[in-house]
Amino acid sequence: MVSSMKLSFTLIFACSLFLQTTLAEVICETLPTNLCSFAIASSGKRCVLENYQNDDGKLKYTCKTSEVVVSTMVGRIETDQCVSACGVDRSFVGISSDAFLAPQFAASICSPACHRNCPNIVDLYFNLAAGEGVYLPALCEKQKSRPHRAMMELLSSGGAAPGPVAEISSDLVADAPAPVLF
Repeated sequence: MVSSMKLSFTLIFACSLFLQTTLAEVICETLPTNLCSFAIASSGKRCVLENYQNDDGKLKYTCKTSEVVVSTMVGRIETDQCVSACGVDRSFVGISSDAFLAPQFAASICSPACHRNCPNIVDLYFNLAAGEGVYLPALCEKQKSRPHRAMMELLSSGGAAPGPVAEISSDLVADAPAPVLF
């Protein structure tokens, strides 16, 4: 009887540890820097990687809570598979729409592996694209059929430094929500 009680207590203890880890609260300031980017705190606010100089003058990194709320995906830390599939990098400080200017980025963010399986990253870049006046689903459609043309239209949308004036395809510009600042 004592043996079965010990087994029961051990089992209950093990289950409680499992529950604590699965229901653990995600707090940006407690995340290691290699998990910070593309994480959403339990409060629903995005985590952002920031850098600072320590007392020795060395560059250090820390994870902070931003003011950007994502109410549909609270307490989420993006998987390494999604980071890879979407062509993003957790080590970048801050997040910028400049990523769209990299030749392979649009192909990665629009890939089925990213677009269908990584709603956190897609939501983030959807909002960044909208802030530049670009509707991400339309850009992805163009990317499938004419990738170079899609990049030219993105560049001419005002999302990059001024260059030659080009006509913007009306299906790339959307009545997008207000830009999300990080």
